[in-house]
Amino acid sequence: MSLAVLRSRALSGMEALEVSVEVHLANGLPSLTIVGLPDAEVRESKDRVRAALQNAGFEFPARRITINLAPADLPKESGRFDLPIAIGILAASKQIPAAELDQYEFAGELSLSGELRPVRGALAMTFAMQRDPVGRERGFIVPMENADEAALAVDARVFPAGTLLQVCAHFCAAAQQDRLVRHQPKDRQGAPSYPDFSDVKGQKTTKRGLEIAASGSHSVLLIGPPGAGKTMLASRFPGLLPAMNDDEALESAALQSLNGIFNPQRWKMRPFRSPHHTCSGVALIGGGPLARPGEVSLAHLGVLFLDELPEFNRHVLEVLRQPLESGQVTIARAARHADFPARFQLIAAMNPCPCGYHGHPSGKCNCTFEAVLRYQNRISGPLLDRIDIQIEVAAMDPEVLARLADGDSSANIAARVASAHARQFQRQDKPNERLSTQEIDRYCKLDKAGEAELRAAMQQYHWSARAYHRVLKVARTIADLDGGKHVSAGNVHEAIQLRRGLRER
Repeated sequence: MSLAVLRSRALSGMEALEVSVEVHLANGLPSLTIVGLPDAEVRESKDRVRAALQNAGFEFPARRITINLAPADLPKESGRFDLPIAIGILAASKQIPAAELDQYEFAGELSLSGELRPVRGALAMTFAMQRDPVGRERGFIVPMENADEAALAVDARVFPAGTLLQVCAHFCAAAQQDRLVRHQPKDRQGAPSYPDFSDVKGQKTTKRGLEIAASGSHSVLLIGPPGAGKTMLASRFPGLLPAMNDDEALESAALQSLNGIFNPQRWKMRPFRSPHHTCSGVALIGGGPLARPGEVSLAHLGVLFLDELPEFNRHVLEVLRQPLESGQVTIARAARHADFPARFQLIAAMNPCPCGYHGHPSGKCNCTFEAVLRYQNRISGPLLDRIDIQIEVAAMDPEVLARLADGDSSANIAARVASAHARQFQRQDKPNERLSTQEIDRYCKLDKAGEAELRAAMQQYHWSARAYHRVLKVARTIADLDGGKHVSAGNVHEAIQLRRGLRER
């Protein structure tokens, strides 16, 4: 009997858990059995591995082969186990030495010719290895296309390979120069590139609102007719946010890696996700048989832009209520649950009525009052209550459009935003949007004039306690942006005007 044990990783929510790939060869009728809760992709690996070994010039053992993927109660999916299974069979059949196998972890899908194909989750796996005291000492052998992504984890020992033969040569080579070379991550210190706010003409009020939102991590709803510039403004919003640090960039990239969509060229770029209004609740929040992050998690530490907000299914929109409050999503299933971070900034846009021209200077809207109300009521009160800033985007004046753009650039606005962020982190170590009730009482104290104005607004608009606290947080952000130590009545007044939305106009 012969036995070989290798290490790989299985993705479970945000975690990449260690998996032992145990390959056992015994006497008996030739067969290959995979156990350990494999899904269809893993079960099909027996045919890929057989063809890859034979086409690479190795002998496929005519024995009873049992492959156990432990722990047995953890679901295993994708073709990433092809490479460790193939190496395990070769080691168990004494075709390659097994002495160094415990010093590495393996992941890679095999083609029938023995070439290695990329797999999703490479960065998530190295990210998990670096947090494991034992795993961080191991090397990680991956397909060549995954090397840049996997090497982004600090101090990760990544060894890329193009074929199964190269991996086998690594363990058979007597000389160091014939072994796989550790991958060196590319220098990505260049500044991320975003569309610039200087391209936007007019819309000073909207720009001011978005600057305040970026300064305090507040959510925004843009309401205006078609062609007013809502989408153009939203697409430039990530350029106002402070630069990501290494930990934030790694966490964001690892989430995108779980869905196989991370591009190393976008390292340290704030994610900007804009799902179509036909998306499902599972696509937005995450889930599936083996839970994967949804749009709210893929937008973590970036922007989730929902254009044509009333066109989304109402039940789909309601799933946003919990992550907007907590910044986290828990996908619960009968057998297990998965937690994903979801601290995103929501930027939503909508027309004021079905035709889009309610209140337009042209007067061409023919929608009835009931039709307008029915359209606006597609967005529930509880969801609107969680949106801090609601801005009316006016139709563009032709004279303004004819002028040359003369607004502030994204760099100038971002510098002011960064200063406001620095004040918040120096004072409370978090953005204003994340202040608790006790912290609001401590850091957002009002003078008598400010209290009177906010009390009058509460009585006039019948705002909830949540709205009261959110107005205070926006006012605190305005004070930080303007360099004020205390929240003034003027800050409160501007925050109230930014809060007045569909229900108060």
